Amino acid sequence: MRYSGAGDDGFTGGFVDSHPAAATEVLPLGGTRRRVAHARPPALATWPWALAASVATLALLLPIQGFVARPMLLAERFVPGGGWVQALLLSLYAAFLLHRMMDPKRSGTWRRGTWLMFSVVFFGQLALGLAGFDSFLMTGTLHVPVPAVIVGGPAFRGEGFFMPILFGSTLLLVGPAWCSHLCYIGAWDALAASRRKRPAALPAWRRWSQPGVLVATVAVGVVLRAAGAEPGTAAAVALAFGIAGIGVMAFASRRLGAMVHCTAYCPIGWLATRLGRVSPFRLRIATDCTECGVCAAVCRYGALEHADIARRRPGPGCTLCGDCVKACRDGFAEYRFAGLRSDRARALFLVVVVALHAAFLGVARI
Repeated sequence: MRYSGAGDDGFTGGFVDSHPAAATEVLPLGGTRRRVAHARPPALATWPWALAASVATLALLLPIQGFVARPMLLAERFVPGGGWVQALLLSLYAAFLLHRMMDPKRSGTWRRGTWLMFSVVFFGQLALGLAGFDSFLMTGTLHVPVPAVIVGGPAFRGEGFFMPILFGSTLLLVGPAWCSHLCYIGAWDALAASRRKRPAALPAWRRWSQPGVLVATVAVGVVLRAAGAEPGTAAAVALAFGIAGIGVMAFASRRLGAMVHCTAYCPIGWLATRLGRVSPFRLRIATDCTECGVCAAVCRYGALEHADIARRRPGPGCTLCGDCVKACRDGFAEYRFAGLRSDRARALFLVVVVALHAAFLGVARI
């Protein structure tokens, strides 16, 4: 086994088998790889999984519609009974999206598009609420829409743990996929990073900057509370933090083509990728992987460095986005869940994350 070297664009090539009988091909990264037959199971039927996504969406939304006193689904606020119709429509949307995302070659496009759509809907409702249309706000009590407030807010108020509980529940279900499917700010970082076709290496200091920002966020909240600061002061600090994050996206993520905000700045990203290990879903690399490096060339979270691939598992920054699954033409990058076959593990993961996305689309607002 030998390393093939870096390509002209500065990205890593890969490792190739030096066996004389190994058939190789030139890679876009400047390296080569041995073509190895990797057994693939027959394609799964899509409709049972689409049905499961639809049912899971209804299981999330119907109790909210039926038992929460204040109307949570937007349609219910305008038309009595409209929430039931909206729940049904969102369940059909989940089935449609699951059907589209079952194809690994198209799932990345659909993931990024619907993720960005969710962000637009989220901030669009906030804008309408601020413009005087109170029905588009959750309760009328506003906070700065920055993910760091999930931990900073309770540290300042000493109460208000709904968002940490919701965040923790999401981690139990889909782990770090919060960062690649559900976060309303992460979609902006993905958009900024997409300006460059292939990601450059993420800065090494991200390994300490992100937990450092987490500690600072909690500490600032505690200090402001101890000092008796007004809520407006805390909101101004949170707003400044959010604006700085936009700057990180605009300059660092856009320049490197990598998710610098999500991997080096956002404290919730660090919590999601570490605490998200409580979820049973995993992404692993097959033992017969040829280590060509194609997966590393599409990972915008810096989770597939050479050492990670050699260990046959992504690094701690992995968000289960699935871009490496699409990139690996030999099928070496796989989802895992308990004893399920890899394609079924991926389908089950999509069922859960699509249902959460559809439910968030219906109820997530400030």
